[in-house]
Amino acid sequence: MATAPSAATAPSSISRGAPVLSTAFAPMVWGTTYVVTTVLLPADHALWSGVLRALPAGLLLCALGRTLPRGHWWWRALVLGTLNIGAFFPLLFVAAYLLPGGIAAIFGAASPLLVAALALPLLSERPTAWRLCWGVLAVVGVTMMVLAPGVELNLLGVLAGIAAPVSMAVGTVLSKRWGRPVGPVPYAGWQLAAGGSVIVPLALLVEGAPPALDAPAVAGYAWLGLVGAALAYTLWFRGVGRMPAGAVAFLPLISPLVAAVLGWCVLGEGLTAFQSVGFVLALIAVASSQRSPTWPSRSGTESETSHDPRPAATTTNTPTKEHAA
Repeated sequence: MATAPSAATAPSSISRGAPVLSTAFAPMVWGTTYVVTTVLLPADHALWSGVLRALPAGLLLCALGRTLPRGHWWWRALVLGTLNIGAFFPLLFVAAYLLPGGIAAIFGAASPLLVAALALPLLSERPTAWRLCWGVLAVVGVTMMVLAPGVELNLLGVLAGIAAPVSMAVGTVLSKRWGRPVGPVPYAGWQLAAGGSVIVPLALLVEGAPPALDAPAVAGYAWLGLVGAALAYTLWFRGVGRMPAGAVAFLPLISPLVAAVLGWCVLGEGLTAFQSVGFVLALIAVASSQRSPTWPSRSGTESETSHDPRPAATTTNTPTKEHAA
């Protein structure tokens, strides 16, 4: 009889961990954007880089999914595509072009706190003290990791670095609020196609004709489009539908960690001992935020999310809603 609980717990743990691992693949791939942009892509084409990454991948997924939006999902797809892709991609590339290394990650580290602030009014999902504490630690860790003596910051790059996580946070919470009416493949296709289309007129106005592409640029855009957009966003939006907003908000922090490792391995951007401590703190924050610990209380069984003056019958809805997502 003693072995029954452990046998039941193991599959449950695996089932909870599977969406975390598959969803985490997306920010891992996004972390390659900085090194790919620096090494392979043509310079000074942040907007066209966003188009070439998003639009072909979106059209491919729409063709594979063979499902178009219906009714109000036309404008919802446009809104989500603009927030998650159409605004986020250009801002990400502007930051990658104008800021050294992974400096933009210092602003992205605030993403979990932004999502927590938005999830309360839009999702009625109360942030736990556990995740808020790890969110603060994540900001500290990423700040330690990317700041270095003598770094000069470009103002436009800084503004882009601030705006990018704000756009992504709003898009993440709205995606959670509105739900996903179709499978992850067409859903990602809608947003990538809509977001890429939104960037096209701005790219023509600001940057002119698309850049000429050599073999390295084609390889770079193929990686960012097929793997970094089509595959990564399919897994990302599937995970957003399955995980609590507070938990999924931490996963983009994997992106600057990957960027730092690649910067060290490919670009020779070594980490100091101070930066290495920040790397470890950020990694701990990401891993720990995925847990939902039970805190000791007067009853001995009350969890952190159940500290609520409402009756027990309604209080239990909060963790159930969060973990069923």
